[in-house]
Amino acid sequence: MSCVCALYHIVINTRDRRKTITPSEKHVLYKYITGIIARHKCRLVRINGIANHIHILVDLSASVALASLMAEIKRASSIWMKQSGKFPYFDGWGHEYYAVSLSPKLADKAIEYIKNQEEHHMQVSFEDEFRKFVSGNLSEWSDKMLT
Repeated sequence: MSCVCALYHIVINTRDRRKTITPSEKHVLYKYITGIIARHKCRLVRINGIANHIHILVDLSASVALASLMAEIKRASSIWMKQSGKFPYFDGWGHEYYAVSLSPKLADKAIEYIKNQEEHHMQVSFEDEFRKFVSGNLSEWSDKMLT
């Protein structure tokens, strides 16, 4: 029997980082995304965000490619958000996403970080946070990552 733990911390932002995810409806969006993750036989560990981006901590199924899961999350949630009427100013997700694999030993730290997004972003802008994430884990920064 195979035993796989493939934790990913994923960040997706709204197109041009516009603040189009309303606080009153964000939990409905999170529930919708949770359903997409479950249909792909993955396990959602934590999800949260603010008006212009969301963080997802997911344990990826061994049979699912990260790129496929992200394409489906972005595609399906974008269609649903536009049709639901709950997010009237939402016009799509950004072109890119950020994902980094995590050791299970770091899961609790990531969960707390994701859980406290509202408080965290009172002190740090999304743009500064994102640049720090990328520069700390990837070799090359590109402003295209924030579109």
